[in-house]
Amino acid sequence: MKIRYLGHSCFALTESTGTTVVTDPYGDVGFRLPEVKADAVTVSHSHYDHNNVNGVKGNPVVFDKEGQYELGGVDITAVKSYHDDENGNARGENLIFKFRMDGLEICHLGDLGEGCSSSLIEMLLPVHVLLIPVGGTYTIDAEMAKEYVDRIMPSIVIPMHYKTKGLDMDIDKPDDFTEMFESEEVEELDGCELELSRDDVNEESTRVVLMERYKK
Repeated sequence: MKIRYLGHSCFALTESTGTTVVTDPYGDVGFRLPEVKADAVTVSHSHYDHNNVNGVKGNPVVFDKEGQYELGGVDITAVKSYHDDENGNARGENLIFKFRMDGLEICHLGDLGEGCSSSLIEMLLPVHVLLIPVGGTYTIDAEMAKEYVDRIMPSIVIPMHYKTKGLDMDIDKPDDFTEMFESEEVEELDGCELELSRDDVNEESTRVVLMERYKK
């Protein structure tokens, strides 16, 4: 399967069969969503920087409710969580999405804002690839993100929802998060795309991969 980072919390996930899912397409956040076509779009919540469904071409199916789904050989599970640590009273609910592609379990945490509870972790496991917000302010911060990583123990962690060039949101850069790992555990990818198979899963270690934003 392939993971292409489109910026902010938006990824294009493509199975070897060709089925493509786009997560949390954004509106105007200081830069524009690149042209992308998909079979499905997942929306973690209805804020403008996560719900630009019309920006995705291909007449995709939209998943924005809790439940279990299947599309083109891809299993999709949406788990309810909260956008804040006040049971949703501050910023509402958030959907966490899990995808099974080519034998890999990928988890996109959306704009997760709640603390790391055993009940939530149990609903998410197992996870091979974790897409996790690390910028704080509107989501969990670097310290809480590290706790999620330690509890979930994925093979690969891809940070998202952090301050990048052009982004006009008051959130942190990923440095506070990546500095909690050993230098050999962090890879700054020279590009926006990562190709993975089951052979890339190492149950004994975690690799943090920072990806460049696709800009075309």
